[in-house]
Amino acid sequence: MSNFPVSNSTSFFQAYANFNQLDNLNILEKVWGAYYYYINNDLFATGLLIFCLHEFMYFGRSVPWAIIDRVPYFRKYKIQDTKLPSNQEQWECMKSVLTSHFLVEAFPIWFFHPLCERIDIKFQVPFPPVTTVLTQLAIFFVLEDAWHYWLHRGLHYGVFYKYIHKQHHRYAAPFGLTAEYAHPIEVALLGFGTVGIPVIYCYFTRNLHLFTICLWITLRLFQAVDAHSGYEFPWSLHHFLPFWAGADHHDEHHHHFIGSYASSFRWWDYVLDTEAGPKPHKAREDRMKAKAEVNAKKAQ
Repeated sequence: MSNFPVSNSTSFFQAYANFNQLDNLNILEKVWGAYYYYINNDLFATGLLIFCLHEFMYFGRSVPWAIIDRVPYFRKYKIQDTKLPSNQEQWECMKSVLTSHFLVEAFPIWFFHPLCERIDIKFQVPFPPVTTVLTQLAIFFVLEDAWHYWLHRGLHYGVFYKYIHKQHHRYAAPFGLTAEYAHPIEVALLGFGTVGIPVIYCYFTRNLHLFTICLWITLRLFQAVDAHSGYEFPWSLHHFLPFWAGADHHDEHHHHFIGSYASSFRWWDYVLDTEAGPKPHKAREDRMKAKAEVNAKKAQ
């Protein structure tokens, strides 16, 4: 990227002017190219991009929920409407998350670019076709959901819950900022589903662009924060996509401390009968009762 054959530039805007001469690039591609050309250090440019993207998208999506928690009008949409996080809880959670971001997640982020080069994750312009990007995003969502289900379910057993996952369950009524409030080991294990799956995908296919990873991280952050928001609206996505999990699905998990382990979709919990909440619990009891009655009749 730094060997782009145009005139020398001393500012980002001059770099953008150089890329703006290329008619085959769209605006996003021109901004992307100008950014890498202006930084003139691919390792630093990728590290700064991923770190800032993560912080901006995570807190940019969390802060609106913190504001909504203080607006009485939205109280009717609160799932656990008697449990609002206090300002102190919001602040303590934010400090913990920031500490994790800077002391746990920042280090591997800054060494992501050498990995990109090693497994051929591309970062040059132009971007791949939209169909390719959408297909890869769908694959990542499905694979991450499976990873999250089984790792999350495993973290609810014995010592794994006591020493690792219990921290995340400090808040029985979750709020947006709690999406990444977790033990460092849990951050690494579940975070592998977000970062490691695209890496493994590219290792075998040699067909992935860093821009797609940025989109994936953005969508995954939005999904995680929204799932912890604690709000259920008439326009919530799962009303239109029944297999989408959403806040109502994950709120039941925090409320009952067990069940509803998946991140984005409902099918793992549905098929394996691990949905949380009163209705699924009653359905399981009814099935067990019916089965017991059938066995009793057979025994007569």
